[in-house]
Amino acid sequence: MRHVPLGRDDTVSEIMLGSMTWGNQTPEAVAHEQIAMAVDAGVTWLDTAEMYPVPPRPETTGITETVIGNWIAQGNAGRIRIATKHSGAGSKSRDGAPITPDTIPGAIEGSLARLQSDHIDLYQFHWPNRGSFQFRQNWTYRPEGDRPGILQDMADCIGALERQIDRGTIRAFGLSNESTWGMDQWLRLTADGPARPLSIQNEYSLLHRAADTDLAEMMVHEQVTLLAFSPLATGILTGKYRGGAVPEGSRRSITENLGGRWSDRVQPATAAYLELARTHGLDPVHMALAWMRTRPFACSAILGATTAAQLAHGLKAVDLTLAEEVVAQIDDLNKAHPLPY
Repeated sequence: MRHVPLGRDDTVSEIMLGSMTWGNQTPEAVAHEQIAMAVDAGVTWLDTAEMYPVPPRPETTGITETVIGNWIAQGNAGRIRIATKHSGAGSKSRDGAPITPDTIPGAIEGSLARLQSDHIDLYQFHWPNRGSFQFRQNWTYRPEGDRPGILQDMADCIGALERQIDRGTIRAFGLSNESTWGMDQWLRLTADGPARPLSIQNEYSLLHRAADTDLAEMMVHEQVTLLAFSPLATGILTGKYRGGAVPEGSRRSITENLGGRWSDRVQPATAAYLELARTHGLDPVHMALAWMRTRPFACSAILGATTAAQLAHGLKAVDLTLAEEVVAQIDDLNKAHPLPY
């Protein structure tokens, strides 16, 4: 397992362990098996959120953190570092309240109680208060809010985060579903203070390369690490949905269009990547994950799995290094099938 920089002064394994199915599709015992498997493979970080498992519902909010906390309580404190998230406005957590200096302490205390821990290694805002073009909202996106108000909100939240860092309840801060402009403002307002963001957790995969231009430049020059969620495009890149198949217990069996990802444009793009993998004798899962290592910015892929067998298979991607020819052909396919969702 290789490691990449996490911000300026830390590191993260090239694969992080995802957890958003735990407590829903994935039973607690299997989740605990996955954590142990990941630790044994050299994974150093686990990512979760107060609103998990998905699909989010008020009655299931926090269950995933509780599952993790039960594992930590079994003598496993310190074996893997924990990143979690504060839900934004409109979520199923805390009646959909936005992120404010007043909600931050309570949200942290709630996560700490469920995680059965005295600190969170990386605390992230799940999405910005001003709205986001992530989650397939880019097709109709319109910037919202006034600049002075947005910046004051950020500054107020930074103050609250710094107080939590001083208390020791959180060790570091990161963003999720952010834009280049948004991250630039966070970096400017935090300067070199303790709440300077280490990371940005956005969707990124062969099928969703929105981070490759403005965001990539910012990450390289500002030493911000991408924590890439859905690196297998919610399972599309595994090939399991080929030909319209809907395996029992899969994400598509629960959310038919995979949150807006499944469409007539996605299917030929996916077929092209699967054929490329077949041509070169590569497993498509391993190709998709190994490709992350070719990026010009620091990147860790958040690998989540419903079953332990799926996770074991995905972790084998660390043994694959893609040939330059394959990377070039992936870029050609990206030109032929740009942003299919």
